[in-house]
Amino acid sequence: MQNYPPLAQILVDRMRAEAAATPERAVSFQGAPGAYSHQAVREAVPDALPYPCFSFEDAIAAVIDGSVRLAAIPVENSLHGRVADVHFLLPESGLSIIGEHYVRVVSCLLGAPGAVLADVKRVVSHPQALGQCRKRLRALGLAAVSHADTAAAAAAVAGDGNREVAAIASKLAGELYGNTLLIEGAQDADYNRTRFLLLSRTPLTTIADGPCKTTLSFEVKHAPAALYKALGGFATNGVNLTRLESHLRGGAFDPAEFLIDIEGRPDDPAIARALEELAFHSKWVHILGTYPMVTL
Repeated sequence: MQNYPPLAQILVDRMRAEAAATPERAVSFQGAPGAYSHQAVREAVPDALPYPCFSFEDAIAAVIDGSVRLAAIPVENSLHGRVADVHFLLPESGLSIIGEHYVRVVSCLLGAPGAVLADVKRVVSHPQALGQCRKRLRALGLAAVSHADTAAAAAAVAGDGNREVAAIASKLAGELYGNTLLIEGAQDADYNRTRFLLLSRTPLTTIADGPCKTTLSFEVKHAPAALYKALGGFATNGVNLTRLESHLRGGAFDPAEFLIDIEGRPDDPAIARALEELAFHSKWVHILGTYPMVTL
C-alpha cells in the first residue's frame, strides 16, 4: 500500500490543511486517522492539530522541515516488543526526545457496515496489532492478513463493504469510518500498552522537578567485555536502566550499537560519573533527550 484508502484520504487531507495553517500546534504521527498514534497525540497533547503521515520517516521529516512542532512515535509495546526501525530512526533524525506517553491499547474487531461476527473469515491489520491479538484470532478461527496500518485497514474494510473481512484497530477508527464494532478488547492481555516518544527540533531547556528519563545511543569499542565495561558505571553508581536494545548497522555483525533509557538527568552526579565511564568504553555516545518520566 502506497496511499490511504479513500475514506481515510478525505480525513488526511482535511487534517493536514488544518495543521498547515497553524504548524506551531501541529503534531505528526504515522498512520491513518484513527491510528493508535493518533490516539497518542490526542491524549499527550490535547490541544494539538494531528498531522497524519504515511510512514515513520515522513512523520519525523515533518518535524525536521518545520511542517509540525512535534512528532509522536511509538517505540515499544508491552505484548509485542520493539516497534520495527524506530531504533534506527531516532538516532538518525537529529531530533530531541522531550516527552513520553503510554497508550492503553484496546484492540477492536471492526467489520464492514452491517456485518456480524459470523460473517467474518479474514482479519487485516498491522503485524503489531495482529500479534497482540494472535491467540484470540486463532480461537475464533480467523485468518490474519498483514496491512500497513491499523486505522487504514479499518477504512479499507468500511469502504469495501466486504462482510467477510474485518480489521483490528482502535474504537476511534471505527467511529471515524463507520465500521461495525464486533468485539471491543480483542487483545490477548489487558495490560497491553504502547509507549510513545515526543520528538522536537530542540531539547527541553527546563524540566520540572520530579522523576526523569534520559535516552542515549552509543557504540561500544570492539573489545572483549566491552558492553559489560560500558554499562558497569551505571551499576556502580546506582543508576537504573529501564531499557536496553541492540542493533547492527551497515551489514556488519560487529560492533553493535545500543539504545538505552536511564532514570535521571545527565547533570546528576551519579549519572555524570556513569556517563564518563560509558564514554571511555565506547566509540561515541549521543544523548537523545532528557524528559519527565511517566509512572504507570
